[in-house]
Amino acid sequence: MKSTTTEGRNIALLIDADNASPRDLETALTILGDLGTVNIRRVYGNWKKTGLSGWAKIIHRYAIEPQQQFDITKGKNATDMKITIDAMDLLYGGRVDGFGFMTSDSDFMPVAMRIRQDGIPVYGFGSSKAPEGFRQACTRFIDMTKIPDDEDNGVVREMPAVDDELVKLLGDAWKASKRDDDGFASLSEVGQRVANRSSFDARSYGFSRLSELIESLPNFETSKRDGGLFIKRLR
Repeated sequence: MKSTTTEGRNIALLIDADNASPRDLETALTILGDLGTVNIRRVYGNWKKTGLSGWAKIIHRYAIEPQQQFDITKGKNATDMKITIDAMDLLYGGRVDGFGFMTSDSDFMPVAMRIRQDGIPVYGFGSSKAPEGFRQACTRFIDMTKIPDDEDNGVVREMPAVDDELVKLLGDAWKASKRDDDGFASLSEVGQRVANRSSFDARSYGFSRLSELIESLPNFETSKRDGGLFIKRLR
């Protein structure tokens, strides 16, 4: 039986070493704390490649299980297929409550979609070059190039502006939500409706949570109540 609370929930993080940076690992682990405890940690690649030395150096520090996959033909590898097989094995084992994929590879779009069909959340961690199909297949997709880390030495990365399309998405979700006589709707309900349409994550815009993003927008008014944060579309 799946755990209904974050405590005790078992999370799997599967890493495509060829398409992910080891400097992003701590951030990914922290964000996956939203879902539960990352007990399953696997990184896949051909460890004969010198380009993967960064991952090799931190495997023991973070208790990551390395998975060796030799290149079958020049320019091709079996990493993607092995990750997919392992993800399906974990899914059908019925003991995983959430998945994280560190990759920007579109090949993982079908597996992310399949996992979500079982009602299990999937977080993607990649770059701005990740295909839209993979982004939207995830429950949440976090653009790791937009999140500062300890190596940035206090340098603030330029965050993408909240565009009209995102404002419209938030506005449509507010309009579809239950509102009181003053026009306020629960941010919790609004956020759920947004999640049904988009994999966007507030962290990709420089905010730690959706409420902070909403509060920064002049398009919305917010009201803090005992039942949480409520929002109202102004324009």
